[in-house]
Amino acid sequence: SPWSSLWRDPVSGEVPSLVHSLLSWPYCLRRCSYCNFNKYIPRENNSHVMTDCLQRETETLLQLSQISSITSVFFGGGTPSLAHPSTIAAILETVSRQVKLPASAEVTLEVNPTPMGMSKLEDFCRAGVNRLSIGVQSLQDNDLGVLGRDHTSHQALEVIEEAQRLCPGRVSVDVMFGRPRQSVESWEKELSDLLRVCDDHVSLYQLTLERGTQLFKQVQQGEVTVPAEDVMAEMYQCARRTLQQNGFLQYEVSNFARNNAVSHHNMSYWRGKQYIGVGPGAHGRFVPLGDGGVVREARTQTLEPDVWIHEVQQRGHGTRRKIQLCHLQLLEEVLVMGMRMTQGINHNHWALFSPQMNLQEVFGTTSDVHQLLQKGYLILDDRGLRCSWDGLVLLDSMLPALLLELETQIQQRPQRNHSADGQTQTANSQCE
Repeated sequence: SPWSSLWRDPVSGEVPSLVHSLLSWPYCLRRCSYCNFNKYIPRENNSHVMTDCLQRETETLLQLSQISSITSVFFGGGTPSLAHPSTIAAILETVSRQVKLPASAEVTLEVNPTPMGMSKLEDFCRAGVNRLSIGVQSLQDNDLGVLGRDHTSHQALEVIEEAQRLCPGRVSVDVMFGRPRQSVESWEKELSDLLRVCDDHVSLYQLTLERGTQLFKQVQQGEVTVPAEDVMAEMYQCARRTLQQNGFLQYEVSNFARNNAVSHHNMSYWRGKQYIGVGPGAHGRFVPLGDGGVVREARTQTLEPDVWIHEVQQRGHGTRRKIQLCHLQLLEEVLVMGMRMTQGINHNHWALFSPQMNLQEVFGTTSDVHQLLQKGYLILDDRGLRCSWDGLVLLDSMLPALLLELETQIQQRPQRNHSADGQTQTANSQCE
């Protein structure tokens, strides 16, 4: 098929052995005011049942993928630091029994910077975690209260210090801007305070008002105000400049690293790698070779933990939805995710997914994209396609033009490929 190169090496034709794994722990002690993630407040202690089911679904999906090695594991949520360290150890042991989990594999755990989270950090590292992502969000106690967080700025600083002792050079902090009543000046000072204590990785997130959350309702009713769009844009630019001045290299829209401390797991998403999603609400992208699959599927696990547990106990996994991705959908994902990286999409990477049409043929002829190139927001050269420094800020507004041009070019040009019997055929590249 025209998209077979997505799961076979374009030169050797071999099935890839490296896949990344995301495991979702769905429970939180409370729901933050801004959060609409798939998370639940546990009604009872069912950690043993959850651990057993996470192990079983891991085993089932690894067998289904028929891959031989995992290069990174990411424990997200929810609040995975609420899990017992023995749960993390058990899941990693399950992975190791099924496939190769090399000593160099990146194993990340998201941590809520509370005294409870801090008390278990050393045991998490003994269990196999070697990278910690700390959900600081703010160093202002008043803001933490508005956001519904259950830690203080002092507690966050203590957790950062302990995390760096345990995983030096492999600690990331998450911080949020665009918070209620926040100004550019207060944000700049907060960043300076954070950079005095943080390790080598920072993730910046703009606060978004999600319908159905407590904060959305408060803003709608006028109880709380958030900064205007132009102020938030200046906050983002301010953060980019400040981080750059402190030795951090921006390698993705929201992520900055120094000393090459990038998140290899997240890089796998942006580079269009296969990954397996385990746990309630998890998402995955892989070819189910064990089921006779030949194209990549987008898989979503059942959201509700109790229902997910029942499904895993009944049939070994809680996959609620699986969609075979057509050629256009795959290229759309490669484009949207790849353009988030400051390095963009290089020609060789694009050729893995689109051997018949190169970047120049897809994006180098249209007037809309040409205008973005002329204005200096996009760069298309011998390296590939990427955003400029100024263009990265405008990525969301540029993507519709890029996606439209991709769809137009793919649908206009029949994809030629060689079938198993050696006969050249015309493949339908359009999605049903």
